[in-house]
Amino acid sequence: MPKTCSVLLLAILYLLPGCESNEQKNGKSENMKQSNNLPALQKQLDSLITAKNEFIAVSLQLTDQDLYLGIQDSQSVHAASTMKVPVMMEVYRQAEQGRFDLDDSLLIRNRFSSIIDGSPYALDIGEDSAERLYAMVGQKESIRSLVIEMITSSGNLATNLLIDLVKAENVRELMSELGAADMQVLRGVEDIKAFRAGKSNTTTSKALARVYQALYQGDTWTEAHRREMLDILLDQKFNEKIPAGLPPEVKVAHKTGSITAIDHDSGIIFPPGLPPYILVILTKGFENQGKAKQCIAEISAIVYQWYRS
Repeated sequence: MPKTCSVLLLAILYLLPGCESNEQKNGKSENMKQSNNLPALQKQLDSLITAKNEFIAVSLQLTDQDLYLGIQDSQSVHAASTMKVPVMMEVYRQAEQGRFDLDDSLLIRNRFSSIIDGSPYALDIGEDSAERLYAMVGQKESIRSLVIEMITSSGNLATNLLIDLVKAENVRELMSELGAADMQVLRGVEDIKAFRAGKSNTTTSKALARVYQALYQGDTWTEAHRREMLDILLDQKFNEKIPAGLPPEVKVAHKTGSITAIDHDSGIIFPPGLPPYILVILTKGFENQGKAKQCIAEISAIVYQWYRS
C-alpha cells in the first residue's frame, strides 16, 4: 500500500550584524549540513517503510534547531501506553498548582467507572506489566511512587488511579495548550465498554513528538519537576525498541506502548557530546511483536547514524 509522507523542514539562520565568532559560524555550518542531508534520511526511511505491509509513522525533531521530519505523522492511531506520559505531565502540573503534594498518598483500589455509563470495572492483573499494587488494595501509596510505576513499569493500575486523580479532561486541556491536541486521553486502561464503543486513547506521531518537545524545552513546570520527569523516563524498564538500535552509552528518556497489533516507542535520545533529539515511532498491523520491535530498533539505528554523520 502506498505510504504518504510529509516533510516539514524549518531551518532558521539568524544573521547578526558585524563579525561572527568561529563558534557561531560552525554552528550554522552544522545546521546547514543536517538540513541539506534530511532528504537522504527521508529516502532511506521511505524505502524501509514501503517494503513493509504494516503502518509505520515516524516523527523526528531536533531540540537545538527547528528541524523536523514527519512520515505519516498526522494519522491517528491507538496511543496504547504512550498516553501515560501526558498523564504524568498533568500530575506534575496539578502538583505545582497546589492541588496536592507528590508525597501525598492515594488509597489503592481496583474499581473504576466506565466513561460510557459509569458502570464499575476492575483491571486484570494478568494484563498488567506491574503486579505490585494488586497486593496493596486497601493500603496507601504516594502519588510520586504511582507515577514512577506508571512510567517505568507501565503499570495500568497506577495509571487508572492517577487518571481518576487528575481527570482525563484536564490531561486533554494540557495537551491542547502544548500544541499536541491530537494526543487524546479519553479514559483509563481496560474500560472495555468504552473500547467497544470506539472510545480509545489516540495520538499521532507529530502530537507525541510535541509532547516530548514541551517536556524538554517548555516552561509549564519548574526546572526541578521537569528534570524529575525526565529522570523517570530515563529509568524505563522496557528497552527493546528505540534503545535497542543505539549504542549502550546513549541514554533514552522514553515510553513504549503495545496492545494487540500495536507497538510504539517514543522519547528523547541523548547522544554523548551532541544535543538530544526527539524520536517517535508508531506502528500498527504487525502480527508478530518481535518483528515490530525489530523494525522500531532498525529505524532508531538509521536515525542515529544519520544524526551522528
